[in-house]
Amino acid sequence: MRARTGRERAQHTEDWIGSFSSWTILVEGRATRDRTIDRATMSSLLVWCALLQTLLLVTLRLGDCAIAVDANRTSALEEARLQRENLVRKYLKRLKKEEGALKLVGGRGDFEGNVEVFHAGKWGAICDDEWDQAEAEVVCRQLGFPGHVKPTHTGHFGRAKRKFWMDNLWCGGKEAELTDCRFDGWGANDCESGEAAGVICKQHDTDTTTTSKPVPVELKVPKERFGQRLELRLVGGRVEGEGRVEVRIVDGPGGAGPWGSVCGDGWGLLEGNVVCRQLNLGYANNAVQTDFFSDEADGKGLPERVLLSGTECYGNESTLADCLHDPIGWDTVVTCSERKGHVAAVTCVPAMADLVFDHVEMEQSLHLEDRLMYLLQCAMEENCVATQAYEIQRDNPNWHLETRRLLKFTARVVNMGTADFRPHIPKHLWEWHLCHMHYHSMEVFATFDVIDGQGRKVAEGHKASFCLEDNQCLPGVEPRYACANYGDQGISVNCSDIYRHNIDCQWVDISELDFGEYTMRVAINPEFKVPEMRFDNNAATCRLLYTQTYARVFDCKHERP
Repeated sequence: MRARTGRERAQHTEDWIGSFSSWTILVEGRATRDRTIDRATMSSLLVWCALLQTLLLVTLRLGDCAIAVDANRTSALEEARLQRENLVRKYLKRLKKEEGALKLVGGRGDFEGNVEVFHAGKWGAICDDEWDQAEAEVVCRQLGFPGHVKPTHTGHFGRAKRKFWMDNLWCGGKEAELTDCRFDGWGANDCESGEAAGVICKQHDTDTTTTSKPVPVELKVPKERFGQRLELRLVGGRVEGEGRVEVRIVDGPGGAGPWGSVCGDGWGLLEGNVVCRQLNLGYANNAVQTDFFSDEADGKGLPERVLLSGTECYGNESTLADCLHDPIGWDTVVTCSERKGHVAAVTCVPAMADLVFDHVEMEQSLHLEDRLMYLLQCAMEENCVATQAYEIQRDNPNWHLETRRLLKFTARVVNMGTADFRPHIPKHLWEWHLCHMHYHSMEVFATFDVIDGQGRKVAEGHKASFCLEDNQCLPGVEPRYACANYGDQGISVNCSDIYRHNIDCQWVDISELDFGEYTMRVAINPEFKVPEMRFDNNAATCRLLYTQTYARVFDCKHERP
């Protein structure tokens, strides 16, 4: 039988009181009329009736208390539920600020943007040095997305607005969190605000999406080349070859339109070279995202409207109109990560270096070598072996007796330009390396990738912490640069820097690679950090045949990294 509630018990008591009161009146009236009960007996009976009625009234009050108790119990349950919700909400909010937490900023939704990491109670940016698909995959999986679409560089989603926490990240692609990857150390970096690393992640299916900010329809329009002619000029510079880039539509409906600026998002040397080429000013020595050239002293200041955004150039275009842009037109709303001062600028010079990778030297020198990990300790400090080697070092006490299979080759880089190639890091920031006993002037000079038939990177190496010097020059050219004795570093015109196959890190660790045919790509200056005449000859892509007894590369061709 179902138990009565407090309200039901109170109602039942009230019914009893009403019935008992009616019975008392009836008894009293009949006794008075019929004289069947004497006065004393009647008085006693009425006293007992009064006592019983009082008892019933007390029961009614207790019923009211039961109602209040039920109400209070309901209120207590509701309050407990609200407290649990607040605790969960507070915990989820706190989770976002746990050590190593990530977030994406500056994108169209929570699936894309520049990456920021939480450390020591503060959010910080990540530098794009060595930032590639492996790091992007780790970031997207940590944020709960099914994978990555592509990594982004050069402040694609705007300049970094916070301190750089991480630089030179090196991930295997399977780490649970980005902080599990190897990097230079918290806060150790040599990066500028325009070197922010970002990602575009794969989105969930429509029915399970967690994206809180829907992508506006106008932002889903793909980038396009501008069909009409664009006129360019540099404004605000101290000399003719520098300044912020301004453009205007020449063939508009009403003739030439007003001048507009170019959003600085993703602006780099590839785009700067196109601008200098179109203006016949030589080559881009620097391409920056800045408001430095917006001084009112030129009498013009910044134009009120941003005309171009999302500019992406391959680097060999003749005009800026040939590059890809977000939808263009004075009737189109152009988006930019910052409203004021975040414009594209460039510095042009008449002479420039031009590095070319010698793939013939690589074809002739490539070979296999099995090497003890005991002999690779110096190279492991520079992340020159596969991720599995570090797992063996961590889990196997006899790791130094294990061997790694290395695909070794000689890398010869020739400067075919009209100016010396110099590192972009100032000399006082060069890093002394105890293993190699010389200073390193470049963090990432070359990358070596092995790619399978599906386009997936299955093995990789890199030549980080590079030392630049003149190893071989054409007749009549005197070498000028040397690594020894804290000497100046660089590559002179018509000279070569040669890293032979017997030097640390001049290899790809292929210990876990299956036998078969692959594509091998070697890229010089792969992140376009140092200016050059052109970049479409900085990489060599070759076919790689790997068997049980030998490996060789063939059918090589030059291309852009």
